[in-house]
Amino acid sequence: MAQQQRADHVDVLVVGAGFAGMYQLRKARELGLRVRVVERGDGVGGTWYWNRYPGARCDAPSLFYSVSYRPDLDQEWHWSERFAGQAEILAYMREVARREEMASDISFGTSVVGAEWSPENGTWTVTTDAGERIAARYVVLATGCLSQSRVPGIPGLERFRGQWFHTGRWPHEPVELAGRRVAVVGTGSTGAQVIPAVAEVAAQVTVFQRTPKFVLPARNRPMSEADARPVKDAYPALRAAARQRDYGMPTVPIEHRLAEMPPVEREALMERMYEDGALASFVYSYADHLGLKNQAVNDLVADFVRRKIREVVRDPGTAEALTPYGYPIGINRIILSTGYYESFNRDNVVLHDARTDPIAELTETGLRTAGDAEYSFDDLIFATGYDGITGSFTAIDVRDGSGGTLKEAWAEGPRAYLGLQVAGFPNLFTITGPGSPSVLANVITTIEQHVEFVTDLIAHAHEHGAEVVEADAAAEEKWMEHVADVAQNTLFRHAAKANSWYAGANVPGKRVVFMPYAGGVGTFDAILTEVAADGYRGFRLSGGDGGRSAS
Repeated sequence: MAQQQRADHVDVLVVGAGFAGMYQLRKARELGLRVRVVERGDGVGGTWYWNRYPGARCDAPSLFYSVSYRPDLDQEWHWSERFAGQAEILAYMREVARREEMASDISFGTSVVGAEWSPENGTWTVTTDAGERIAARYVVLATGCLSQSRVPGIPGLERFRGQWFHTGRWPHEPVELAGRRVAVVGTGSTGAQVIPAVAEVAAQVTVFQRTPKFVLPARNRPMSEADARPVKDAYPALRAAARQRDYGMPTVPIEHRLAEMPPVEREALMERMYEDGALASFVYSYADHLGLKNQAVNDLVADFVRRKIREVVRDPGTAEALTPYGYPIGINRIILSTGYYESFNRDNVVLHDARTDPIAELTETGLRTAGDAEYSFDDLIFATGYDGITGSFTAIDVRDGSGGTLKEAWAEGPRAYLGLQVAGFPNLFTITGPGSPSVLANVITTIEQHVEFVTDLIAHAHEHGAEVVEADAAAEEKWMEHVADVAQNTLFRHAAKANSWYAGANVPGKRVVFMPYAGGVGTFDAILTEVAADGYRGFRLSGGDGGRSAS
């Protein structure tokens, strides 16, 4: 389908050309709608377009970090590793876009800066950084849960004379770090990947850590076609199974109950799971740890990882500083990495504990801590993460029909019915928004789940002569209460203790609220099916020949 890339009036305006935006483009085309995607990068890829830092790779197995709607590519694409690197994932996404002929409907190198709803004509006016104004019946924010990079407000950054980078906005041209003194601030998922890679080439690496994280070995390895063939042969069944599992992967829960096993057998099982390198399996899959509800079992799993850290890191003081305490394992992002803890055995890697001695300011040649320790370095890498889940939405000046902004609506914590739509903002959809499983699962599974529901809802509205779809405020309130109740009944209620971005605790001034839906992808899928079967309960349809409420 050849559409006008620069059309200033469309049925659906999609923001973002990552996995979510690409699928939404495909699904809108299937409905025969005029659709346009606006993407700030110069190509498709979303997170994988921007995250080009050394060591960047996915923590979901490559064979399942792929789209369901290209069965031809399922068979023809060869993933070279168990956990694909950034370049390979980006190449895969480009191939999807090529086969789908998506480029004609995507405006690259363009950022959406604002969107305002007009209740008089039931249309959004979307403004880009180029000054273009686009009228759209529907706006889909497919901006990603981890795309709004967060550089900490350390005083003196403007004084630093060296190079500085954020892992989420890594330069596209080569960055030469060989033989240089490099500081890395942050030890989350990107820090745990970038530190080992930089340590291999840099003369010195100084790591500044605030909150120690649980880091598991990825056990990455090359993948042959023979390795991939069993999955390729069973793709349809496996993808269907992924929709019914808690974490959006076709995993089979282990029937063992850790707390009831003899200690020797329990250690052997955890050792086997740990060595397998499967993120969800090691932490979540035991029969008495499903849903992350059992503190006693969580302690067993966490203590196992703590012992592993002490076994690997030779210096006892460094090992203790790297060991997480005070929060359950799994309530913030579990990290997979290769050689992370081993890096701290290298002579050229030094760890500074910023909990006991915080960073005070940057200087011309490095930084100074509150305890007057001074560090000099040539390059500074911020591996400080993102304003997760909501940041990419509130970065756009989204305004309702009265001039109120989405950011203001979320000042006391984000709210969205099913994670999909915010009451008071009609015809605006948030893919993998707050109140959905989003980041607690394989994000491609949750993306496809959301996009399909949104597309079917739009089709339902058109079939009933409605031009406006809006989440009912009471339904939204009830849903968010359910989201909070589910989290409260799990160990995720302690997320703030881990400084977790799941709760916004990593962003100064952000209201700390656990944002994802912790009930599992399968449960959420059943809820979406029930809502749709009940005439899209909780959504109000109006305009045109519509005007009925589905709530």
